[in-house]
Amino acid sequence: MSSNLLRHIFQRRNIGAGSNRLFSLRTNATVQPKRNCLRTLVLLSLTGVGAYTAGAVAPHPIFAFIAPRPAPGPPADPDSPESLAYAASLEEALQSLPLLNSLRSQPDADQWYEARPYKRFPEERRVNNLTAGALRGPGKLGNIPLVRSKLDESEAIGFVHVGRGLCGHDGIVHGGLLATLLDESLARTAINNLPDKIGVTANLSISYRAPTFADQFIVIKVRLLEKKGRKVLVGGQVEDLKGNVLVEANGTFVQPKYASLLSNSVVKQAMGEPETAQSPVLLSEGVPPPARKS
Repeated sequence: MSSNLLRHIFQRRNIGAGSNRLFSLRTNATVQPKRNCLRTLVLLSLTGVGAYTAGAVAPHPIFAFIAPRPAPGPPADPDSPESLAYAASLEEALQSLPLLNSLRSQPDADQWYEARPYKRFPEERRVNNLTAGALRGPGKLGNIPLVRSKLDESEAIGFVHVGRGLCGHDGIVHGGLLATLLDESLARTAINNLPDKIGVTANLSISYRAPTFADQFIVIKVRLLEKKGRKVLVGGQVEDLKGNVLVEANGTFVQPKYASLLSNSVVKQAMGEPETAQSPVLLSEGVPPPARKS
């Protein structure tokens, strides 16, 4: 009797202890997931705040492409004091570009000359010209382009600023505008290699490699590929100041059969006369050769 009673009490104690252990395990199992969820929530919040702050201070170009920052439109009057001050600041920034100054200091710098297309273009022609007139001004083509060209006209490097008013997708320069700039840049080298210095575009092939962001200076590099009488082939590309290739192009330019009946003086004004005294001497225009040094 007594042994059965003791056995019964012992069994009840074991059952009670097992229940307590089971309750303890269930409690810990319930608390642990809650702690993990709280820790994950805190980490995600801190990561989100950090990413937002970093993006606000220095946004990645991809985010600028997806959600560009709003920007005011260009001034309505290109001759207003505000517009003139903006153009002057762009010219100062252009002349201070490390890439431009590096090219000016190269050992072969004396084999190149600089020109400013449309700088001396007649006003009556400028107002009806696309790149010199309609597309010129703050927020668009804000400065007069600067071109460094080899004296033999085999290569050229141009610098131009593209503003926010030239976009298709907000913040991204329109592809058609880039094609226009490439067409004119390729044409300049091609025309200088045609017999009568007059030519038209016969073919232009464009390959877009990366988005071209607005509000920056772009570099347009052109090289002569081949010339055969009245036909010239040239190639070129648009780069940013870091050397990233944005657009590539190849073009064929031909001199019309009636070119001899046309005057190329306006074309020369549009392409830009050399800014230095190192320009080629044109004996056909009555310019005497420089005196030889004794």
